[in-house]
Amino acid sequence: MGTKERAGPLMRRHLHLNLFIHSRGHHEASWRHPDASALSVFDIGYYQGLAHRAEAGLFDSIFLADQLALGDDIVSGPRTGLEPITVLAALAASTSRIGLIATASTTYSEPFNLARQFASIDHISQGRVGWNIVTSWLATAAKNYGAGGALSHADRYERGEEFMTVVQALWDSWAVDAVLDDRSAGHYARAGAIRAIDHHGKYYQVAGPLNVPRCPQGRPVLVQAGSSETGRDFAARHAEAIFTAQMEKATARDFYRDLKARVVAAGRAPLQALILPGLSPLIAGTETEARRMSDDLGALTDPEVGRNRLSARFGGHDFSHLPLDRPLTPQDFPDPATVEAARSRTEVIVGLVRRETPTLRQLLAMLAGARGHHTFAGTPEQVADLMQDWFNDGAADGFNIMPPVLPSMLEVFISEVVPILQRRGLFRSDYQGETLRAHYGLQEPVSQFD
Repeated sequence: MGTKERAGPLMRRHLHLNLFIHSRGHHEASWRHPDASALSVFDIGYYQGLAHRAEAGLFDSIFLADQLALGDDIVSGPRTGLEPITVLAALAASTSRIGLIATASTTYSEPFNLARQFASIDHISQGRVGWNIVTSWLATAAKNYGAGGALSHADRYERGEEFMTVVQALWDSWAVDAVLDDRSAGHYARAGAIRAIDHHGKYYQVAGPLNVPRCPQGRPVLVQAGSSETGRDFAARHAEAIFTAQMEKATARDFYRDLKARVVAAGRAPLQALILPGLSPLIAGTETEARRMSDDLGALTDPEVGRNRLSARFGGHDFSHLPLDRPLTPQDFPDPATVEAARSRTEVIVGLVRRETPTLRQLLAMLAGARGHHTFAGTPEQVADLMQDWFNDGAADGFNIMPPVLPSMLEVFISEVVPILQRRGLFRSDYQGETLRAHYGLQEPVSQFD
């Protein structure tokens, strides 16, 4: 991590649950479903309602992703929403216990601005903020920020490493007791307890110190989602929670073992980097009813919209020549190692094609459910069984819950699945801590002033 950490309290190991809020649900046709929220995705009340539900369900955290350009599929659904950091500030004031995680880019942000924003929200929320670190890959995003083109995969991560050095130094530029606020003596801050960072690097020149005191958590919880070789090494050094897309338990277990080994090699304890695979459960009273609901959602999708989104995922590769109903082979796709976009997700897709040889129509239906994350249709008991199996078999420390339709499938999960997990001793019955770091069982960073 580049900084020492102070041991936190020992906690019984249990599942960690994060709610991933996306559109009106994670199925690409969710916005058309009769059970989807009638609120606009630009209405803060929509996000507040979901956050309150998740907090009542004792979730560790909620998470907002981001995209720095408007997709060309906007005509087919709400593929965008409010800016995540702004939303977190509003949610921090309207919730009291649940963790709040937002995505922000190292490619198109300045370290000082980002460090200041997240430190401010950690103060507003009294220690509940997390930062999902991304290295932006969209070519359209590059054009929105004055760049001639998207940076290469290697350049994005090189820039990201220096970015991490700067923001962590900024968050550590105030001592815990720097602020005295002694009105009678006329002393506001303690001399020598605030230090410049004087960073001079390849990409950034930052004097510091930060103009916000040390975060209640020491620094925000660091979250990451890259699964490429470079992304895994980055996560092993920095991430305290890893969101990952895995379409089956076997690959999830392989990823879990590999990432934990890298974390240990980086000098960190395995449970200081929690691995939370995405899970999009469609839940009903019977398996037959759940599958019928899944078929109903699938009937609302447009394969050509899916084909265009697949193209964007592979950096603009042209898939228009592929028939919908011929079995696919890996040769129908670019080598993921050559893709300068989100390489980890392309590896998941090509791996699925290699194992199962679906038709393009079938592949697009799978991706429509949760964009390469694990989807499952079944009863509450079956969903709980799946989660327990992955947890006990070394494939997950918890799950990034991605309801296919919001808020209805979140409500069913909380009312039907969570009680089963609690009865099995797999999930908390109340919050034991006040901060996101406490919910996740993470150590507190040690200050340079200690």
